[in-house]
Amino acid sequence: MKDATFWMPPQASTLAPDIDFIFYFIYWVDVFFLVALMGAMLLFAIQYRQKTASDKTHPTQGSHKLEFIWAFVPTLLSIAMFVLGFQAYVDSSVPPAESMDVRVSGQKWSWSYDYGNGVVTDVLKVPAGENVRLTMSSRDVLHSFYVPDFRIKKDVIPNRYTVLWFNAPEPGEHQVYCTEYCGDAHSVMLSKVEVMDPEAYASWMAYEEESSKTLSGAALGEKLFKQNCVACHNVDGTKLVGPALNGLYGKSENLADGSSVQVDDNYLRESITLPAAKIVAGYPPAMTPFAHLTDTEVDGLVDYLKGLE
Repeated sequence: MKDATFWMPPQASTLAPDIDFIFYFIYWVDVFFLVALMGAMLLFAIQYRQKTASDKTHPTQGSHKLEFIWAFVPTLLSIAMFVLGFQAYVDSSVPPAESMDVRVSGQKWSWSYDYGNGVVTDVLKVPAGENVRLTMSSRDVLHSFYVPDFRIKKDVIPNRYTVLWFNAPEPGEHQVYCTEYCGDAHSVMLSKVEVMDPEAYASWMAYEEESSKTLSGAALGEKLFKQNCVACHNVDGTKLVGPALNGLYGKSENLADGSSVQVDDNYLRESITLPAAKIVAGYPPAMTPFAHLTDTEVDGLVDYLKGLE
């Protein structure tokens, strides 16, 4: 992995060197022409300034050769930029045939990763040196998945799939951002990509697969809460986008329409599956319905929330 430079973060994927080459190619072409044109303008302004009242300008003859050169050379450079950029775009948009598949879901305001075997996490964990295909969709509004170290970025859109891929050769941890404004807590819609040694990844996945089969009740609910809810809700009494959820069960909750409701099992379940049905006073109706959860998972979340003190 190449270290970070003044302009760019570390190169942590096989796509990064080509992207950086295009960036620096365009950058240095721009620098060259900036210096050449501004330097020539400054030189001519000094050399041909009017020194006395009798100085007169003289007619100049045009040069077809010079005009051809300053039109032809920039055209060649522009074509080169297009070809390099288009090739890099195609390479980053079309995953290799042999790729590991992960489904990415964006929702206000967190990311979740489904490995297709019952394992779902809030941190994307992948083995080093393997091609990874990300099939992405949004559960609510427009998001954008961006990993600067990998030089990959693409919009994550409701009701359709978008695809990215990467290959990270070395173990390490890399930051994930959402780069499309998606509401109040957009700035905290963060995640990580953890690139693991292949043997360590295989051990972790085997453990997670077994855990996903055996977890139930409040333990399953706690896992789901950490994957889906921590961007908006705390369990330590502090308020985020949504209210704190500890010590809630059994109490009376004031609603935005002026009424109140007793927090019981049915209220918790309804708030998870149909959050707009009863809006808590003082909070926006920002929560996305968690319709993707199974009945067992909803029951687990309810059990977990009931037990918070």
